Amino acid sequence: MTDAFDRLCGTGAGPVGIAVSGGSDSLALLVLAKAWSDRTGRPLIALTVDHRLRPEAADEARFVAETCARIGVDHQTLVWDRPVAKQALARRARHGLMARALRDRGGDRLLLGHTSDDQCETFLMRARQGSTWFGLSGMQPLALSPAWPEGEGILLARPLLHRSRAGLQADLEQRGLDWVEDPSNRDPAYERVRVRRLLDGQTALKARILACQGRVQLLRQLEERLIGRWMELRVEPDQAGGFRVRPEGLPQERAERALGVMIQIAGGRDVPPRRDALQPLVRRLLAESGFSGATLGGVMIQRRQGDLVLRPEPDVAGDAADPERAEARFRAVKRLYLGRT
Repeated sequence: MTDAFDRLCGTGAGPVGIAVSGGSDSLALLVLAKAWSDRTGRPLIALTVDHRLRPEAADEARFVAETCARIGVDHQTLVWDRPVAKQALARRARHGLMARALRDRGGDRLLLGHTSDDQCETFLMRARQGSTWFGLSGMQPLALSPAWPEGEGILLARPLLHRSRAGLQADLEQRGLDWVEDPSNRDPAYERVRVRRLLDGQTALKARILACQGRVQLLRQLEERLIGRWMELRVEPDQAGGFRVRPEGLPQERAERALGVMIQIAGGRDVPPRRDALQPLVRRLLAESGFSGATLGGVMIQRRQGDLVLRPEPDVAGDAADPERAEARFRAVKRLYLGRT
């Protein structure tokens, strides 16, 4: 188990952050991270976000703080000062708060307690949504923070992707540790809860999903290496604050991913453009030598002297589209894809 922490966090700087909600997955992560910290001497900081969306949230944060004090881990509760009852916004706020707090302490690795059960659920949810094989690979062991620009320089690390939730709960029970249950984890209004119920007790099905996903993960790693190599050879920062890109030679599907991430970087967005908008644009870029230009994801795309030039639209302002930060993000994505983190 400690090998996963060494592999994902060994080259990081400063204290290692741990996202701890008080649920069984994150508490098990906390305990395992503490054992790793005791062995390596690496400092930890547990971070709990009170979204202020449920009256119990403040009590849960106190429970986590007390647990951290009992086992000797530094802890900080972060409060969302503009609560909105939407999962996507709450997730974005949570990552932004934790990334900022970790950066303030000089850290750059944030541990998340996602398990093999989460991977199975993600696989089925994405399959239902019509995801490509790339998306079916699921959550990655190491990924960039999804919050931008707050997450600049922060990598998410998931050392428990090979562990089951039931196994982690058994470990906690053996240690005499309790955990809290978020009522939203039982609410069938959420798709993940419905999928979780569908998978309950389906040990053989989970094993087949994970075996398939493991093979697709290997393909994704190869694909990202190829995109990283393309970024290294065919993309360079533009003096006017954007990027010059040479997409020739990329097959259609890889060009969609590669240009999608470059548009995300240039526009300072949290996510790439939707595939249904990106796909026809890439077809034009690869097929039309006289491509006159387009805009997508807050980015102007023009052809200049044979290259594509990607620059943020004039009304895209602020830290998210800052040229220096965009270049730093470009370097971070390239390092991640090439496995150089």
